[in-house]
This record gives sequence, C-alpha cells and structure tokens, in this order.
Amino acid sequence: MSIQKPILVTGAAGRVGAVGRTVTELLCKQGLPVRAMVRREDERSEALREMGADVVTGDLLDLNTMHRAIEGCETMYFGMSVSDMYLAATVNAAAVARHHGVKAFVNMSQMTLSQMSITETTASPQHKLHWLSEQALNWSGLPVIHVRPTVFLEGFFLLFSSQSVKQMDQIQLPFGDGKTSPVAAADVAHVVAALLTNPEPHLGKTYHLTGARSETMHSYAHAYSRALGRQITYQDIPLAPWREKLVERGLPIHLVNHLSTMADLHRAGRYDRMTDDVQTLSGRVPIGVEEFVQKHAKTFTAAPTGA
Repeated sequence: MSIQKPILVTGAAGRVGAVGRTVTELLCKQGLPVRAMVRREDERSEALREMGADVVTGDLLDLNTMHRAIEGCETMYFGMSVSDMYLAATVNAAAVARHHGVKAFVNMSQMTLSQMSITETTASPQHKLHWLSEQALNWSGLPVIHVRPTVFLEGFFLLFSSQSVKQMDQIQLPFGDGKTSPVAAADVAHVVAALLTNPEPHLGKTYHLTGARSETMHSYAHAYSRALGRQITYQDIPLAPWREKLVERGLPIHLVNHLSTMADLHRAGRYDRMTDDVQTLSGRVPIGVEEFVQKHAKTFTAAPTGA
C-alpha cells in the first residue's frame, strides 16, 4: 500500500530511546505522515510535534479517543506498557481499527508467548494478557503482524542493574546461570518502522527479536568490564528479597509479578533463544551488551568525589 494516509503510532510519548518514540522519529525522518498517540500534553508531546508528527491525546481504553486516533489511518502500531488493563486496551483498539478498515496492525508482544498455548502458561499475569490479546487479534480478522522481542536491554540491564554496578561493580540480578539474549529498544523500533513502511509481505506473520548473542550473566559481566574499563562481576541473588525491593520502590504489584516471573524464566533458561529477525527485517546488526553499556557508561559510573 502507498503511504499517503497517516501511520498511527501508539505509546509515542515514551522516554528518549523508547520504542514508540523512536518509531515516530524514524518515520518522520523518512517524510512519512505520522499520527502519534500520547496520554497527556507535556514536553514529550511537544517534541513529537517538532519531529513533524500529528499528536492525538487520549487513553487507549477510551472509545472516542481511539476513533480520533485511528480514523483515516490504514497502518498502525499498537504498543502499551505493562498493565492489568492490557487486554481491554488491545480489544478496544482492535475493534475500532476493524471499524475503520485498517489494512495493517503491527502488534508489540513478547517472546515468551512462543512457549505458551491454551494449556501452557506462566505465572506472570502480563504474559497471560499478552497471549489472550494475540488470540483476540487473530480472531478479529484484522491483518496483524506480531512482533515478539525478548527482554529489553533498557530493563534489567540498565534500569535494574545500574545502581549495583555503579556502587559495587556488581550486576545483581536473580537470573542464576541461565542464558539470555537481550535486545535494544532501538533495534526493535527499526524493525517496527520497517514493517509499517512495507507491511504487505509480513501480514499474518510473527517475528521474534533477539540481541546479538545469548550468554550467561557472567559472560555479560565481562562485556560490562570491557565497556567500563573496570572489573564488573555478576552476583546471583535470591528472588524474594529482590522482589521485595521492587515493592518498596512503589512498583505496581502487577508489574512486580511480571518481573519476578521473568527472573524465574531466566533461571530456567527460557530466554536462551536466538533469531536473525532483527537483521533480516531492519538490515541492522543488533546492538550488543558491550556497545550498549558503553553508550550508557555514565549511568553505570559513580560521579568522582571531591578532593
């Protein structure tokens, strides 16, 4: 299909480097019409306008908002952060997309779903909502493309390890000796942008996105060491106290349950998977852990103390 009508990108107001925001930026740089959906007006929505996007404000659960966002679009990207309302939002978006005759619906999912079925699940409530959402989209009759990334580098490797690396030169995570293949949000965004600009060959397909390698956390500690120029080690820690710290930080219990399940699955080796889908679809070699840590070196390094 020719890209004359706007491409809808939901979740576009994420932090710098987030998937939705990066997809919006990539499409705008190509001179394509983009409608960026955000929850509220703030400096992030203004930055999207400066990129050239048409910004729509509202909630994925609000029917009127979804009509305003989707009407006139033939291609759309659906992405939403971890939420106990994930299934309702997906179905709401799908219903409106079908009503308006959307011709390509790119859905952000999770790689764990490749090992789930009507009889196989996980302890994560979010995984269950993702699986049900994929079923609903498949039943909807919409021309869907499912994108299933593995764990993001921006999550466990940045958000949940930076403090211990900065303060103690240790990656402290409850991953055991399981291997994992983390992927960068930028690589996922490039795949999504490629699918949105040429969706026809991919309709009805599911893609699994991994990083450059699948290794143990001990191996990744060596990558941290090379990137930061100092010795970093991996310390496997018990899940229960780590989970309690997440609760103390004020994270929603739905998210805590999801992250705890992901840690368990890591220990069980369930993230030890590799595909070449990132490079095949985007033409990019996936960003490795060493490159990623080097890029974010300031986050992993304590400020020098005064004399």
